Amino acid sequence: MKLEEALFAKIAPWTDVIVDLDDVVVFKDKYPVTEGHWLFVPKEDTRLLQTQALIMAHDYGTKMVQSGDCDAFNVGMNCGIAAGQTVMYPHVHLIPRRRGDMNDPAGGVRHVIPEKAKY
Repeated sequence: MKLEEALFAKIAPWTDVIVDLDDVVVFKDKYPVTEGHWLFVPKEDTRLLQTQALIMAHDYGTKMVQSGDCDAFNVGMNCGIAAGQTVMYPHVHLIPRRRGDMNDPAGGVRHVIPEKAKY
């Protein structure tokens, strides 16, 4: 499925485009967790373009840290309903992190199941 088809079918409710590249479109998240929470959405649902979106999200996050826009970042995907996916089109989240944005960030993405975050 191509992204344009998904958008028009309202499968992917993103409209606030940051940058439109050859294979990936970057959107502001409609319900951001932090300032700068972006979505990297492949224009076609292929493993190659999903991987490209992951790489791009990491690269943008690295640039945000280097420029001082954030202190760190999380990159991830929700794959399937049990993992919390609500928009059934592949997309990669870039979530900038800042010192003090939560009391104890140890465990990072493990916080998707809060009682398992501490180890």
